[in-house]
Amino acid sequence: MKKKVGYAFLCLALVFFAAAIIIHPERYVNCCFQGFAMWAECVLPALFPFMCITLIFVKTGIAEKASLPLKRVTGKLNFPPAAAACFFLSVCSGYPAGSKVVSEFYSGGAFTKKESGKVAYLCSTSGPLFIIGSVGFKMFGDKLTGVKILIAHVFAVTLVSLIIAIISKKSTSEDVKRTVPKSNVLYDAFYGAVIAVTVAGGFIAFFYVVANFCADFKLFYPLEKFFNLFLDGQTSSALCLGFVEATTGCRALSAVGGKLQVALAGFLITFGGLSILLQQLSYLLGAGVKPLKFIGVKFLQAVLCFLLLLLIA
Repeated sequence: MKKKVGYAFLCLALVFFAAAIIIHPERYVNCCFQGFAMWAECVLPALFPFMCITLIFVKTGIAEKASLPLKRVTGKLNFPPAAAACFFLSVCSGYPAGSKVVSEFYSGGAFTKKESGKVAYLCSTSGPLFIIGSVGFKMFGDKLTGVKILIAHVFAVTLVSLIIAIISKKSTSEDVKRTVPKSNVLYDAFYGAVIAVTVAGGFIAFFYVVANFCADFKLFYPLEKFFNLFLDGQTSSALCLGFVEATTGCRALSAVGGKLQVALAGFLITFGGLSILLQQLSYLLGAGVKPLKFIGVKFLQAVLCFLLLLLIA
């Protein structure tokens, strides 16, 4: 019954959304273009090169071999051996590369379903090029601001993930399952990177339109009224946009400026918003990761990042 009600609500929302696009094409077609433009400017240059590098490492087996020296360390922290390589690739590449790597390792037999969840929390990070270049330099006009957000972001994600891993059951994987390189590994890596980055662009453009749709039809009104108890109106609106599409929210926060807005941008980047969360879950659901638990962990990481940035921003 709950599923039927949920599907009915989703269908009604999508019909209403489609009707709005048909009635106001001049508004929402332009929004879609702006979403793709934002992806091309802020995300594509930061994500695509590292996505290619990440998939080459995974598909050639280099990532597994690089994990071997840290096998004892990951074991003591209750992570499977390949977690170290996954974390490194995630931090370098950014969303949703870490989740794709977790999915690749799971499908290759390196993780169990329970282990995939622990590694997914650890490998859910944005990348340095996006945070420092796109958010810090392009949006807030200061690279140092980007560096502070990156430090707080990685620390928050790592600390929360380590605590969860330490208090959980010990990993059962004793070794890293070796990947056998294929003759067309370069094609597979680039093809996978192009598809992943293009899908990310689709998510960003779609949810950019959704965010503007929600703002136009005052769907954020109850949430904005709540945030207005603590924040000014412009910051509240930016935060609501960020809950749907994080990059859009960060850009809106940068237009306001200020220490609090930097901390809120760190919160949005770490939490991810609906767009980034669904991008990650599109890879992680097949690896047995529970969506509600994943979203809950991301919220804890985001809160910690916000508090850290209030201290150092």
